[in-house]
Amino acid sequence: MKDKGYVFDVDFSKGEVTLGTVEGNKQKNKKETPILIAAKNGITEMVMEILDRSPVAIHDKTSANKNIVMVAVENRQPNVYNLLLEKRILIETLFNAVDDEGNSALHLVAMATHHQPWLIPGAALQMQWEIKWYKYVEDSMPMHFSMRYNKANKTAREIFTEKHEELVKNGSAWLNTTSSSCSVVAALIATVAFATSATVPGGINEGNGTPTLERKPAFNVFSISSLIALCFSVNSLVMFLAILTSRHQERDFGRNLPNKMLFGLSSLFISIAAMLVSFCAGHFFLLKDELKYAAFPIYAVTCLPVAFFAVMQFPLYLDLMWATFRKVPKCSSTAVS
Repeated sequence: MKDKGYVFDVDFSKGEVTLGTVEGNKQKNKKETPILIAAKNGITEMVMEILDRSPVAIHDKTSANKNIVMVAVENRQPNVYNLLLEKRILIETLFNAVDDEGNSALHLVAMATHHQPWLIPGAALQMQWEIKWYKYVEDSMPMHFSMRYNKANKTAREIFTEKHEELVKNGSAWLNTTSSSCSVVAALIATVAFATSATVPGGINEGNGTPTLERKPAFNVFSISSLIALCFSVNSLVMFLAILTSRHQERDFGRNLPNKMLFGLSSLFISIAAMLVSFCAGHFFLLKDELKYAAFPIYAVTCLPVAFFAVMQFPLYLDLMWATFRKVPKCSSTAVS
């Protein structure tokens, strides 16, 4: 019987000494090589330094037979993956490899391994970046990989749909709740804007039928702002209703639903601002000359709640823009244990 050999594993922090086989120790070292740990945590500088000093390290694998490409895509590390794409000519075989379960890199991308893998809040935006990440890796892989089966007889697309079912459900609930709240606000603004746009301050001259105050600068401001408030509030309302009536399928989270939400919020903010401007301009005609300048602070105070609402929703607006216009998702800053 062949002697496997034994080694002592000393843990100075706990004061423990454990006995293990050489083979088991090799498996442990194989699983925790520095380049794989760096790729897992997205430390691109360390990966580059290791490859410069020891190019053969790029062929290291985990105990589950996952190479550095698989580790990078599984842990959602675009920076490391882009670095490996630059060296693809030298390591083409790593992109075509499979692990012990028959999973390719695309299968591992399809698996939702983290509660919140991306550095962006909200289930809908998480789902959007999951779709973008899957598409990005799929486009960089051979065409036949999308139809390749693992040992469980599943393709990457089937795994993606199965593993992201809960995320789609949570994203749909968040979109419906947000759209319902915003559609109420948009409907109220549209009602007020329609009433103000059909009203002529100061009345109409009976002689020629023109507005009495048409030559006043405030009248032009009132007319244009009320029209803007009406148009954008209606557009916002239509976008939110489109989200509420959407089928909320998996592919809709990639571009359709986020674009509607972004356009709806943009229109809502513009309509709120235009409504306030039209109110201030219309009220300006009712004041006497000596009170007009005293009304400016009151107008400013009136705009404070709206400004507060805009500030509170602005991070969501930025996240939507960031998630929509960014081609490759940004990796999470939280290291993987």
